[in-house]
Amino acid sequence: MEAYWRALDDVDLRIIDLLKQNSRMSFIEIGKRIGLSEGAVRRRVKLLVERGVIKRFTIELSKDYVINAVTFLTLDRGDLAEEVIESISKIPEVESVYELTGRFDAMVMISAGGVSSLNECIDKIRRIRGVKHTETAVILRIVEHKTEP
Repeated sequence: MEAYWRALDDVDLRIIDLLKQNSRMSFIEIGKRIGLSEGAVRRRVKLLVERGVIKRFTIELSKDYVINAVTFLTLDRGDLAEEVIESISKIPEVESVYELTGRFDAMVMISAGGVSSLNECIDKIRRIRGVKHTETAVILRIVEHKTEP
């Protein structure tokens, strides 16, 4: 993937920056802002997607309408980590899964529509073969949120 990043030029980076701010921005609007035609922007975005630089276009929900939580996992065996993470990542409420070092083996970021939905998600995680223990913390407030890498 690093080789792709080295091949990106300033125009690609400006397109990516605009799409990170608003993934629904039209190719016409992007073109106006960076001085390219709609067709040139469309071709560049298509190439960025094909090369795997852009993985998906998405939305960010207001934190006022969802319950966010972090669930830390302890696994029965380390050799099950890949299988467990793959299973967890298929649960709709799961935003991301991280394999960790230290006290816990993995961390799961969850965005649920309510308390019962959060509870169901955690129950699904607990039923996955290889999950030994979960510890969940509900996120009360986000002090700072950056969308930049």
